[in-house]
Amino acid sequence: MTAIKSPTRSTPAASTTINGIDTADLRDCIAAISADPREGATTWTINSRWKGGTRADHHVDACRIAGANIERKFTISTDEPHELCGTNQFANPQECLLAGLNACMMVGYTAVAALMGIRLTSLEVCTTGDIDLRGFLGISPDVPAGYPSLRQEVRIAGDATPERFAELHNIVKATSPNFFNITRAIPVTSSLIVDAGSSACEMTL
Repeated sequence: MTAIKSPTRSTPAASTTINGIDTADLRDCIAAISADPREGATTWTINSRWKGGTRADHHVDACRIAGANIERKFTISTDEPHELCGTNQFANPQECLLAGLNACMMVGYTAVAALMGIRLTSLEVCTTGDIDLRGFLGISPDVPAGYPSLRQEVRIAGDATPERFAELHNIVKATSPNFFNITRAIPVTSSLIVDAGSSACEMTL
């Protein structure tokens, strides 16, 4: 199988581009996946390495789309504030988690608006959550380790009515992968490999 879309088009059609999205390419993607669900199969992987203290680097090497391996090299760095024993060089994992939610939804707003013929002039997503560190630090078993809830505000402007923007908002909430991931529990299988010299043992927790 081949990837849904090649990185470039030989004859780009500027008139089909809305919000920076080539709607002709997007409709081709939708048609290809509708005709063959295997075209919509994707796999995403992050390999994280400890860099000392609260620092870590998270490496993207490739993803898989429609059975094709797509090489892409990126590194995302994380840290913690000084108040949480970090060096405050980078955003922390919680901020990256919220950024992943916002970024995914922004792709949704941009792409769906383009298909709806809505031209956006501004888009901002702000997500906030509160974490009680007693859960993370193991001080109280009654305190959850993560967010009990999140608060999100989407500010949007463009050439559509409030009703059309409300329709767009509902579509994005229904189809955004990371909105799904955050608002529903995802089973995670975590395997532990303990390296000891040249030997290693593996267990699944």
